Amino acid sequence: MSSNDHTHLRPWRTIERRVSRKIRVGTVEVGGDAPITVQSMTNTLTSDAGATIDQIRRLEEAGADIVRVSCPDEASTAALPTIVKASKVPIVADIHFHYKRGIEAAKAGAACLRINPGNIGRPDRVRDVIQAARDYGCSMRIGVNAGSLEPHLLEKYGEPCPQAMVESALDHARILQDHDFHEFKISVKASDIFMTVAAYQMLAEAIDCPLHVGVTEAGEGEDGRIKSAIGIGSLLCDGLGDTIRVSLTEDSPRELEVCADLLAQIPILSNSKFEIRNSEFPFDPFHFEKRETPEIELNENIKCGGEQLIRVVVTRATFDKVAPKIRPKDDVKPEAVYEDLNIAELDPTQDFEINCETQLVTVKDGVNLPAITAFRLLAAKLKKLGRNNPILLKDCINFEAVPLEPKIALLRASVVIGALLADGIGDAILVRGEAGGGQSLRLAYNILQAAGCRSFKTDYVACPSCGRTLFNLQTVTARIKARTEHLKGVKIAIMGCIVNGPGEMADADFGYVGGAPNKINLYVGKTPIKFNIPEAEAVERLVDLIKEHNKWVEPEPADTVGRH
Repeated sequence: MSSNDHTHLRPWRTIERRVSRKIRVGTVEVGGDAPITVQSMTNTLTSDAGATIDQIRRLEEAGADIVRVSCPDEASTAALPTIVKASKVPIVADIHFHYKRGIEAAKAGAACLRINPGNIGRPDRVRDVIQAARDYGCSMRIGVNAGSLEPHLLEKYGEPCPQAMVESALDHARILQDHDFHEFKISVKASDIFMTVAAYQMLAEAIDCPLHVGVTEAGEGEDGRIKSAIGIGSLLCDGLGDTIRVSLTEDSPRELEVCADLLAQIPILSNSKFEIRNSEFPFDPFHFEKRETPEIELNENIKCGGEQLIRVVVTRATFDKVAPKIRPKDDVKPEAVYEDLNIAELDPTQDFEINCETQLVTVKDGVNLPAITAFRLLAAKLKKLGRNNPILLKDCINFEAVPLEPKIALLRASVVIGALLADGIGDAILVRGEAGGGQSLRLAYNILQAAGCRSFKTDYVACPSCGRTLFNLQTVTARIKARTEHLKGVKIAIMGCIVNGPGEMADADFGYVGGAPNKINLYVGKTPIKFNIPEAEAVERLVDLIKEHNKWVEPEPADTVGRH
């Protein structure tokens, strides 16, 4: 299908969940009319069956439908029968490149193999793994990561991109289909959120298998939750996703809490009542391109639209709370006050006229639509009128009677604003669902940072823990953040091993990667610079490397609300 053929794309209409074929992962149905399932992964050595079973039980109690374990060696697959017998939920064996591990895991009772059939060698090896899966009732997940694309695709496309990820997924799927094996699902994950969203949109149009949705290397804390909510939440709101994992550099059960909270918000945030004709919609889901607008003045000091940064607007009430605490050099600060703006508040469900393109516009409060739908419709109506007015996005246009919990406000704002930014819509944003003034201001900046639209602080790409990890990711991430979190605009990748690490951190300035037990490799961009550094020295050696490349500044004392 041509990327310009928009005659039948789902997202433009009243949202219904994408129709996929149904597969089984052990006793759990995935796809079709089955509920969206949630999953996580252990970070123990799978060969330590006792520790792995203990962690699986914690994940079961936290609500996991499916649990994945890493099987990089024969000792891991040897432990699988004991693990599978003790588990109440289906176990997915993460195989990667070892075809023998795939055969062993299927025989051991794994419900699913996470494997890329094109990466496991000769055709006879592929055939043997598929036959083992068929013989033992084992499904598969084709797991494509932007960081580990095949060399011929990187040569073809020049760099990781949605088209390369989808071509990789379809190439692997074709191998299974040629062997008449159809019990598989696919994921196409990247740490770049917009790349992830575009890849899933494209994949959903090309194949009918279930989709495993996630954003890889999201990190931890608020940043990890925001990145995951933007990527996973925006896809769920468009009806895409049959099973999800939120990948956090935290204890695995916390991933499941975020999954549950996120799924609970989707019926509220997605479009269930208003139909928009395909031909009216203002963007192409298959690649990111920001909507073109003229540059205008928000106030005497700040401009938006055109090539300007996406601006952060606050209400007068928020401004009055935070303004006295902000220092002149602070990066997190209001750039305009909503009540002071020359702005047209429009109802996109009704006809309206705009006489000039230099008028800032937004959706008026009280419109009876989900915010994502309302702003998409506003952009569509402007396009129909031949206008490119800059748009102010709001995280909510209808307010709850009771203030939202902060964790729910964070997820909702991230899904709504993130989905629209992924569409290329938005020149300024206003967050109001978070009740706290300082918190709403910080959340707005954090959403823009997570989406890659602004950089006001250190950016971290950190993988979740798994059985391949060669150091304690949570401890090391905290240690690195303590030394570097004041470095505005610097991107640091923290990767537990080299399986996906170097590829996923390709756009990072510096990388800290587990190369061997207790040994760290340091990267500058894609290039490994220092090898086999003892873990006890590695954080300070990372700081030295940052200094060598003139990216280091000394931290300023005394954080305030204006700091991150």
